[in-house]
Amino acid sequence: MAPRKIIIDTDPGQDDAVAILLALASPDEIEVLGITAVAGNVPLSLTAKNARIVCELAGQTGVPVYAGCDRPLIRPLVTAEHVHGKTGLDGPVLPDPEMPLADGHAVDFIIETLRKHDSGTVTLCPLGPLTNIAMAFRKAPDIVDRVQEIVLMGGAYFEVGNITPTAEFNIHVDPEAADIVFRSGRPIVVMPLDVTHKALVTKPRNDAFRALGNKVGIAVAEMTDFFERFDKEKYGSAGAPLHDPCVTAYLIRPELFSGRQVNVEVETRSELTMGMTIADWWGVTDRAPNALFIGDLDADGFFELLTERLGRL
Repeated sequence: MAPRKIIIDTDPGQDDAVAILLALASPDEIEVLGITAVAGNVPLSLTAKNARIVCELAGQTGVPVYAGCDRPLIRPLVTAEHVHGKTGLDGPVLPDPEMPLADGHAVDFIIETLRKHDSGTVTLCPLGPLTNIAMAFRKAPDIVDRVQEIVLMGGAYFEVGNITPTAEFNIHVDPEAADIVFRSGRPIVVMPLDVTHKALVTKPRNDAFRALGNKVGIAVAEMTDFFERFDKEKYGSAGAPLHDPCVTAYLIRPELFSGRQVNVEVETRSELTMGMTIADWWGVTDRAPNALFIGDLDADGFFELLTERLGRL
């Protein structure tokens, strides 16, 4: 079977970096057509830089990286240096990228790519705020029906919020963009905190990354060494959750994940619950299902896959 064509939309972020590395290490299953950077964990200048750093770490300098939106659709930008450090990739010491940004805007690349490829053959993989995707849908409504699927990391239901009491960071940063995407009518798979908090990098799992002995394995171990301090202190967990790699792992081995087809709506009016993803998990409304909301994963299988693939780079 031909590899699945994807665009990774991202705001790296250590866990974004691992998600990108997993995709680049899996060419039999995934063809990365391009990477589009968006402001989120850190400002756009850093996310666009970090995406190129990760490509060079993987030895994949032929993947084009485009800079996209530097702020949410209508709101001031909220960032997360308190989690990811001032660079977004704090932990390992990685050189500045030599590869240039691709010419053009990320939103235009998304539009042109969806128009160029056969309808229903390109999957969008957002790992950060959904600003670039929403802007592309607004600017070129004809592309919406050409999207094969949207597999995204964002939201929460049973795990409530990690940036506010009720909202997950990616959705909270640009709830209006998320609302556009969830109302798009395209097939959506959601990796919320409910599942990503089960993808914990415990010490044995991080030791396995480091034991790979390659640059990638050591860098990933150092990344998780850095950002696990936040989650251990906040949640009392055994390690850091690898949120974003759940997206690329799903593309490679969907059988590792389970969830329900439910209706998901995004709160855009109440400042108290802004960015909350309201998932009708129990089917108590008559709202039509619009997303596969993932609730569980085989964590051992996930880390076996991730470790094996990182070892290829």
